[in-house]
Amino acid sequence: MAATVYELVWLRPLLSSFQIDVSTASLYCDNQSAIHLATNQVFHERTKHVEVECHFIRDKVRDGFIKLFLVRSANQLADIFTKALHSPAFNSLVLKMGLLNIHSSPS
Repeated sequence: MAATVYELVWLRPLLSSFQIDVSTASLYCDNQSAIHLATNQVFHERTKHVEVECHFIRDKVRDGFIKLFLVRSANQLADIFTKALHSPAFNSLVLKMGLLNIHSSPS
């Protein structure tokens, strides 16, 4: 998430030089804990080890530049490349990506 926010901060002045105003960017994340850490202004005892990246993201959320949204696992297309999925979840994501089996017989 931090790498994406760094890229968005870098792209903002570039886009403004092309007369494209980017006042707010939406960032979708599949980690609920990361979203809560980035949006919650209060640190708890268990979050003392949080790195600089979290503070950077938190500042951008507080400034209104980034809005964080949760993506459920059923809608996370990247899971097909990063996780072993059961057949129904795998087939659902394959259909969402519009992939076709070139070895199956035409219907």
